[in-house]
Amino acid sequence: MLPRNSTGSRDLAHPDLALAVVVTGVVIAAVDATIVVLALPEIQRALKVDVASVIWVIIGYLLVMTVLSMQVGRLGDMFGRVRMYEAGFLVFIVGSFLCALAFNEASLIAFRVLQGAGGALISANSGAVIADIFPPEKRGRAYGFTAVGWSVGAVLGIVIGGVIVTYIDWRWIFWINVPIGLVALVAATRILREKVEQTHKSIDWAGMILLGTGLFGVLWGMTELAREPFNATIGTFIGAGVVILAAFAVAETKVRDPMIHFSLLRVPTMSASLFASLVQAMANFSVLFLLIMYLQGVKHLSPLHASLLLVPGYVIGSFMGPLAGKTADRRSPVLPATLGLAAEAVALVIYASLGVGSSLWIVIAASIINGLGGAAFFPANNSAVMKASPPAMFGISSGMLRTFSNVGMVFSFTISIVIAALSIPRRAAFAIFVGTTHLKKQVAALFTTGLHSAFYASAGLMLLAALLSATRVLSRDRPAFGGPQTGTGGSDSDMVAGSGARGSARSAIGEPGPDIDNAPAVPAGPGAGI
Repeated sequence: MLPRNSTGSRDLAHPDLALAVVVTGVVIAAVDATIVVLALPEIQRALKVDVASVIWVIIGYLLVMTVLSMQVGRLGDMFGRVRMYEAGFLVFIVGSFLCALAFNEASLIAFRVLQGAGGALISANSGAVIADIFPPEKRGRAYGFTAVGWSVGAVLGIVIGGVIVTYIDWRWIFWINVPIGLVALVAATRILREKVEQTHKSIDWAGMILLGTGLFGVLWGMTELAREPFNATIGTFIGAGVVILAAFAVAETKVRDPMIHFSLLRVPTMSASLFASLVQAMANFSVLFLLIMYLQGVKHLSPLHASLLLVPGYVIGSFMGPLAGKTADRRSPVLPATLGLAAEAVALVIYASLGVGSSLWIVIAASIINGLGGAAFFPANNSAVMKASPPAMFGISSGMLRTFSNVGMVFSFTISIVIAALSIPRRAAFAIFVGTTHLKKQVAALFTTGLHSAFYASAGLMLLAALLSATRVLSRDRPAFGGPQTGTGGSDSDMVAGSGARGSARSAIGEPGPDIDNAPAVPAGPGAGI
């Protein structure tokens, strides 16, 4: 029998076993993120989907993850983070099974939405599960291994996806998730245990509907803009989406248990970390798609060969994750996170130099730099968010981090398509993206010029993210949280300290709050406690 903790739940035989389960979930999510990109041409042909509509196979997945991340993080706080994490595997497995059986465009997109709901349960609660298991001074290392898991999963998605799409059948990119997910689910149920008391909150249905509707309006308008000139209908969708998102922001300040806790943004470390995550995703998520468009449309490579060129970046970058996590534990998350973002900006500038006759070694070199930068940023930034969060709000904080990152990803994706469509015919841009056409030399030169603008814009955003990350060093003398932390009294906004002496954060029941200056492996000095 495993020993029981003070809350009555059984402790882990070894925390690293739990970390292995969480990393497995990250690997599965990463595999699905890259594997679908390679299958788009086959999906488009097999289901006879319009070349522009097939993009929603990806956007739909990302959109539902964005909308649900905060709510399922709240469900983790309410009903148990481990329980919701395990439920995520179950939903993901069912969604994958149905995707493999999809019979037309609408069914595939609908089943991808279900799959995204499972992915949201997994990703939004995984960070909270790690925060429950590991003390603050060891979380950076744990998040570093999740970064390795993402890199390994991305590589597996590229390699396995390429083999499946090329030699078997596109439906197997979804079938393969079923046995892997079942093994992960069984391991999770046997190894993971709840370690904190559950809190009582309510679901912000109105906020979820407003956020989802607003994002859909803007994304639909931007996607249409990529395939046809601006018109009244597109303007109406984008304008209505912006208005609804503004209404969402106002409504969230009036709700007792809001979907997004804007009160958390008053904590300097938290706000800088969340916005750095948003801007980084907006700058970097489109890189994979822009590069594949360049390699397939300009360099005339197959989807498999184009994606294999990016494998070295993922592989070499995977070694950086644990190192960056240890640095975040021993010193401060600011240094590895900021240097990682700066490295990604350098990679984007290199990508912007690509031309019709450029060597493919430039792509490989830039992908390695980009992989190292991302592997340094993610574990350090994740650690910063969870260190700044009170234990009672681990699920909410993890969900907010996922939400901010997802918002950046969905807009990065659509922006990349819009920019690509500015220099060549819109239908050609979509066809290049899904790998169904190549460009002649003259058009390829125009398209490459358009990509330069996209990469420079992304580099600018990445530098902004680095600046946001660097500002966290200024918050070293600010308190983290105060007020109740048991989740059983007062609003969540009460948990955010406005000012006061360092170390004053304490829970209502007299237990120490998340004053991470007490963590022995986090020394004082610039960035301490971040």
